[in-house]
Amino acid sequence: MNTLMNPWSLLDDLFDNRAFHKIRARAAGRFPPVNVYLDDGAVIVDLELPGKTAKDVDLTLEPQAAIISAKPAEGEAPAWSRRIELPFRVDTAKANAKFTDGILRVELPKSEEAGVRKIAIA
Repeated sequence: MNTLMNPWSLLDDLFDNRAFHKIRARAAGRFPPVNVYLDDGAVIVDLELPGKTAKDVDLTLEPQAAIISAKPAEGEAPAWSRRIELPFRVDTAKANAKFTDGILRVELPKSEEAGVRKIAIA
């Protein structure tokens, strides 16, 4: 069948294109969906990790980034790692994470240095 008449063939061609690498990777389960929320005092990161447990996931915090990675279970896509850059420095000592019903929630409070501060002008 002519590829112009076969939409599935066109989709195959699109997904073989490097421009769609991220879409293919997510479809293959390599990168889980993530939501990042910002409020006055913290950044909250939620990752959907169905079928995983807290032991399957590694979390590393840097002053201005969170790195979340997981090893695959048998039959899953390859291991993945996700680095989330943050718009301000966080207090890594006060950060916490919990895993509930397949969702990892990481709360990253702003560092005292990152807070808004009014100063006198000399």
